[in-house]
Amino acid sequence: MERFRAKKSMGQNFLVDGNVLARIVEAVDLAAGDRVLEIGPGRGALTSLLVKRAEQVLAVELDRQLVPLLEKEFSSSDNVEFVQGDILRIELPVVLGSRWSGRWKVAANLPYNISSQVIFKFLDNVSLFSSLVLMLQKEVGDRLIASPGTKDYGILSVFCNLHFDVSRVLIVRPGSFRPIPKVDSVVLKFVPLPAPRQDVGDEALFRQVVKAGFGQRRKTLINCLKSAGIAGSSDINDILCRAGIDGGRRGETLSLEEYARLTKEIMHAQKQGMF
Repeated sequence: MERFRAKKSMGQNFLVDGNVLARIVEAVDLAAGDRVLEIGPGRGALTSLLVKRAEQVLAVELDRQLVPLLEKEFSSSDNVEFVQGDILRIELPVVLGSRWSGRWKVAANLPYNISSQVIFKFLDNVSLFSSLVLMLQKEVGDRLIASPGTKDYGILSVFCNLHFDVSRVLIVRPGSFRPIPKVDSVVLKFVPLPAPRQDVGDEALFRQVVKAGFGQRRKTLINCLKSAGIAGSSDINDILCRAGIDGGRRGETLSLEEYARLTKEIMHAQKQGMF
């Protein structure tokens, strides 16, 4: 592709390390008939490897100037389609479902400034995918695989653990990109579970409870739940007691199983008209 200057405003850092690109494609683990959603193809370095193995590659690129360059570069490949658009605004069930009814694989070098938002979008559409291989800022990646009680453990740690097996593929140093970023990156592989890891009863309520638990890290769990308006003081004490959880703990110490148990006790209390 002709020279193209990365745009800082779009968080563009183009991956140029051939060894890293090869490792990503290996992690995507393409087989005959696989369809791949690529997010942020950039200058097409990863795309060029994916089109050699995939049945179809659908690449979503935000940069309007890049799309015609990519289309020209891959004009001889009949199994790749470039869509100009914002992945956060695209209706994935419509866009993917109109092209193929099966489950897609994902390969993406996500801009650091939207990576958490994109992961939430994947969580809302888990059934569309058979696996996701994502390049993220290492700091974000550390949160996704963190354990309860650690400094990196957070909302996304819990949400992803509910729906995915997440594993680290490799650490990517700044020199693998142009322009060179100031931080390390990490490639993670997400494999959707056949069913949620825990029965949370009502996932919308579960998310509300988890967000409340992490809402004010210096406060105890009982105060976080009160502040979020989950229930009144006496109700929360009762609910935590039935869930077997000490309200004096902090939200970041609770496991997925404990958040699931707490959510179901809140659901039970709501059904009983306790609040």
